[in-house]
Amino acid sequence: MPISELKKQALAVFSGAKNLAELDSAYHLYLGRKGKLTLLLRSLRELPETSRREKGKEANDLHDFLEQQFSKRKQELQKEEFTQSEKAERIDVTAPGKRIALGRLHPLTRVQRAAIRIFGSMGFGVAEGPHIEAEWYNFDALNIPANHPARDMWDTFWLKDSKNSRLLLRTHTSPVQIRYMESHQPPFRIIAPGRVFRYEATDAKHSFDLHQLEGLMVGRDVSVAHFKAVIQKFYELFFAKSMTIRLRPSYFPFVEPGFEVDMSCVICGGTGKKAKNTPCSSCGHTGWLEMMGAGMVHPNVFKAAGYNPREWQGFAFGMGVERLAMMKFGVPDIRLFFEGDLQFIRQF
Repeated sequence: MPISELKKQALAVFSGAKNLAELDSAYHLYLGRKGKLTLLLRSLRELPETSRREKGKEANDLHDFLEQQFSKRKQELQKEEFTQSEKAERIDVTAPGKRIALGRLHPLTRVQRAAIRIFGSMGFGVAEGPHIEAEWYNFDALNIPANHPARDMWDTFWLKDSKNSRLLLRTHTSPVQIRYMESHQPPFRIIAPGRVFRYEATDAKHSFDLHQLEGLMVGRDVSVAHFKAVIQKFYELFFAKSMTIRLRPSYFPFVEPGFEVDMSCVICGGTGKKAKNTPCSSCGHTGWLEMMGAGMVHPNVFKAAGYNPREWQGFAFGMGVERLAMMKFGVPDIRLFFEGDLQFIRQF
């Protein structure tokens, strides 16, 4: 094929390419390893030397020319595709926007923050402590001797012994009280929210991984009356309604006297009955809900922290955050808080 004819054909095919894929095929048709121009250059070796030089120069010039035309056409097609892509992706600023799904706070987080805010309004600061505790802080300093039932291995996650002390996952947030008293002088009032771990079976009302909120108030004249006023005010603000509480004698090794705190049932209003005079199953038809353990700090606990029990006195309490959440939101099963179900969390 004459070089002039080959040039005419190649230019026509290059200019007729409608996209980059067609142009790439045209390139291989004429300039590829087995392209028409490449084969023509290889065939020149059979010509006489004079003709070979003349035809070779024309073929090489055509090769350079077609390379330039290919690059030019490629830039044109790239620009066209970019323009089309811009049109397809053009943002219509007049179109209604799509609402972005917002995250939700976990109900336990909401309850804990609400409790911190309420106690904060009554002058309580927040103290924190480690999840991995020494035996001294979790038991000994809280007047729980080595032979106490709470020290039983079935109740506690014990860790490998360290060089200086036995370590465990704290079973309550009470160790924070000891740590705080070691570095602060009374009077003061604090709460200590956080996770606790207990070696027990999981069911609708129990879990091995819980959230507890501990409270401690120490002063020269702190009494049970102060405790009752603080807790009743807390429940009224937390549940946004008038509440009644009562104290029942109980035993905890780190307080004396100790008592359980009952609250009027938020479901039946303390009547023990729901609508249509049906018995309230939430409170066992009694009108009362057991909410926390509390008491006046035992003198031995003050001694362990370096306080003089003849000079200072105070009250301490501990409540479950999950239990507060269950009462606040009407959640029947504690396990729902730990399943990570977004449909459950979005309800709050």
